[in-house]
Amino acid sequence: MKLSVSTLGLPGVGLDGAIEVATKHGCQGLELRLHPDTGVHVGLSADERAEVRRKVEAANLEISALAGYVRVCEPGDDAEKIEALTQELRLAGDLGAPGVRVFPRGDDPAVGARRLKAVAGTARELGVRVLVETHDLMATGQAVAGLLEAAGEPDTTGALWDLLHPWRHDESPARTLEALAPYLAYVQVKDAVSAHDTTPVPMGSGSVPLDECGELLRAAGYDGWVSLEWERTWYPHVAPVDEILPGAAAWVSRYAPKETA
Repeated sequence: MKLSVSTLGLPGVGLDGAIEVATKHGCQGLELRLHPDTGVHVGLSADERAEVRRKVEAANLEISALAGYVRVCEPGDDAEKIEALTQELRLAGDLGAPGVRVFPRGDDPAVGARRLKAVAGTARELGVRVLVETHDLMATGQAVAGLLEAAGEPDTTGALWDLLHPWRHDESPARTLEALAPYLAYVQVKDAVSAHDTTPVPMGSGSVPLDECGELLRAAGYDGWVSLEWERTWYPHVAPVDEILPGAAAWVSRYAPKETA
């Protein structure tokens, strides 16, 4: 497993500060939230994109993913969603990011599948995948797997397992992983007070079954990105991400697949 940290946990810090935090705590990557407040968004010029990439690479970091906000299953005009996602894929290509996170925001897999198919050519050309998060109206692994199966584009799509959401929607980690196994490309880790109170808390001090999830991922041989999504942007009263990253690093170290001789 490779540890990344999302800039969602670093409101107002900026790219230079995020790089400093990531390197200080031994992260291999940064998950960049796409928003004007973070300094990384589709409105960047070619020179600005090159500078973002240069700074990250100079720090010996990788961009693990771009955390976008396209609502891939939301009812409405296809063209708008396809254009927005295409722009984010092109930004990912320029920055060297392997994937772009999207939200479902709808419950009809046919809608999302149609849009994922529409961007598949661009994604393939750029070498970037669309990562569908277990979130909102498709919070379970079963729901996201159904969408990705309907899309039928395994080379350009993948599942992002946010460990919180399927569990809080009464899907066990074992069932989530079973459903997502053919598609799993990315993991976001976090802890929270409870299934009903999602206030972030330090790793291991809340109710998310992190040990169970870790054991399942290790048994499955998962060796991809694990990103700490510390939601300080939405919960400004919680501790700085500096205080939480050591726990995330320890979790990744504990559950990384064992090397075989």
